[in-house]
Amino acid sequence: MKLIPIPAFDDNYIWMLHDGRRALVVDPGDANPVLAALQQGGLALEAILVTHHHGDHTGGVDTLRQNTGALVYGPAGERMPEPLQRLGDGDVIRPLGLRFEVLLVPGHTAGHIAYVGHIPDEDPVLFCGDTMFSAGCGRLFEGTPAQMLTSLTRLAALPDATRMCCAHEYTLDGLCFARAVEPDNAAVQAYTDRAHALRDQELPTLPSSIGLEKTVNPFLRTHLPSVAHAVRQRSPNAHDPVSVFAALRTWKDQF
Repeated sequence: MKLIPIPAFDDNYIWMLHDGRRALVVDPGDANPVLAALQQGGLALEAILVTHHHGDHTGGVDTLRQNTGALVYGPAGERMPEPLQRLGDGDVIRPLGLRFEVLLVPGHTAGHIAYVGHIPDEDPVLFCGDTMFSAGCGRLFEGTPAQMLTSLTRLAALPDATRMCCAHEYTLDGLCFARAVEPDNAAVQAYTDRAHALRDQELPTLPSSIGLEKTVNPFLRTHLPSVAHAVRQRSPNAHDPVSVFAALRTWKDQF
């Protein structure tokens, strides 16, 4: 299976997984780059996986469905381009003959879902939309800090080797904030150097991995004294895990 990030808009990635004949895509906000990739690879699109309702993730769904006949999967609790198979927490789907588990991960939106794919003889793959970014997480447009913290904790519990495929190239921005939170974190600096080298070559920094994110992503590290201390320097009343996370997210929103 080949895993490919297809650039879209200014900084989106539409993820494609294919076996040389059949393909699925995740969060196609724009149909045109997907159609071009399908034509170039001689691929048949069989499935479209959607994580949440925002237009930069759903805008190309109708065109792709009409042009390819692909089946569409999406969250049970959000407004989606119809028709589609709606999914909830714990559901299992099998596009391309692969097993994907569905996780409900509210926070960025109220009904956001993620897909964990299990590919024989390969590391698992996580399509997490805008819940987690590399060295960051999504803004809380509809959910609460408690929901997002729970969602990120669920994702962080996946195997370290899991390939983390988020929907935006926000890595350098996230690492800039991570350095402000943990200036002595050597893993953050090393990853920053690698990410700069990739972007200088106009290459994606993604996928990341769950193991890497646990060493560099401050939103997965709020339980650690170094992060909690940095947050309390700005928000002295942040003492419990949820208030620390909420203050960290506010700090990033204003960063």
